[in-house]
Amino acid sequence: MIVVVFIGALLGAMALGMPVAFALIVSGLAMMWNIDMWSPQIVAQNMLSGADSFTLLAVPFFLFAGELMNAGGISRRIVNAALAWIGHFRGGLGYAGIAAAVVLAALSGSAIADTAAVAALLVPAMRASGYSVRRSTGLLAAGGVIAPVLPPAIALVLFGVAGGVSITQLFLAGIFPGLLMALSLVITWAIVCRRDNIAPLPRKTLRERLKITADAGVGLFLPVVVIGGIRLGIFTPTEAAVIAAVYALIAGLFVYREIKINQLYGLVVRAAKITASVIFLVAAAMVSAWLITAADIPSYVSAMLEPFIATPILLMFVLMILVIIVGTALDMAPTILILTPVLMPAIREAGINPVYFGILFVMNNALGMVTPPVGTVLNVAASVSRISVDDAFKGVFPFLLAEIIVMLVLVLFPDLVLVPLRFLMH
Repeated sequence: MIVVVFIGALLGAMALGMPVAFALIVSGLAMMWNIDMWSPQIVAQNMLSGADSFTLLAVPFFLFAGELMNAGGISRRIVNAALAWIGHFRGGLGYAGIAAAVVLAALSGSAIADTAAVAALLVPAMRASGYSVRRSTGLLAAGGVIAPVLPPAIALVLFGVAGGVSITQLFLAGIFPGLLMALSLVITWAIVCRRDNIAPLPRKTLRERLKITADAGVGLFLPVVVIGGIRLGIFTPTEAAVIAAVYALIAGLFVYREIKINQLYGLVVRAAKITASVIFLVAAAMVSAWLITAADIPSYVSAMLEPFIATPILLMFVLMILVIIVGTALDMAPTILILTPVLMPAIREAGINPVYFGILFVMNNALGMVTPPVGTVLNVAASVSRISVDDAFKGVFPFLLAEIIVMLVLVLFPDLVLVPLRFLMH
């Protein structure tokens, strides 16, 4: 009964048009009433403790770093560097988009910001060169959802907080799966554009390539600083976010000199607005999470999943299907915050590594960002390209299918995540 109350209250509030954060509070109040534990203090205390987290400080700083990189010209220089090295190949603009998406993912961890930056720079060039705008938009949207998997991913921070899992291990475990997603896009792009008779960009000389790369060198060095520092234990993921923001600020103000002092207020406000919505969502989710535990909902879910617990791979398949269904209706952050506390007991009972589950869980949620009706990344890419979301989805479909295949391969072969993690941890 309590599960019905929780789901019914959550979906009912959302159906009335209530924002997800408020719907989570309503579902918490409904559970309080159902289990006869009515106390407004429960709501206040859990919201305060949910937002009062040192780890969550990584969110505003990584968001601010992303704003600074876009405004400071780092994103543009990285795209130019990718074009300089691979733009002259057949389909080179697409390969450059994938390369730029990977590098930017390793800088900011924000799928929406990365997609907007790359699409704004490359879609006009791809349109002018004769590429299908629909297909180009789909490729760049699919490239954008690599960001929640590659470190320093904000989604991994949220999962780590909600599931009590090491964020450092999640960051290191996400490197190889994120690169596999990029490889799947390269292969798919090579297949779909092989019939296009489009002239590649002129080949640049080695001197020109080195000059362009040197110009982007400050931005390209940032992932080395962030991931290297975390791997060597020099700083925590939260401290790495601060370093990324300061690094991007110095680069934009003093190296590239594209950020003016009077622009900083606007950049801070934009990052603060997104941060406020994310942190309030986390705070609201902690109310539901506490009551989910108090009502013993995880034991009900574990009982429902009992037939699959003895076979971890089968359990992972079932959970991935569940997340795909939920991900079409909910954005990534609320899905992570709602489902993580519910599913983690079953994951631990089945003996599945929580870090491995976290990577697959976040990857699955990331793919939901390019599927209608929510599809935030798909909507951003379609908006930048000035095409309809339906056309953008038709363009993204083959690339989405490739990334789903990667996810299924990782379900079948967990060592593809765990072996690189063990190697990086030692």
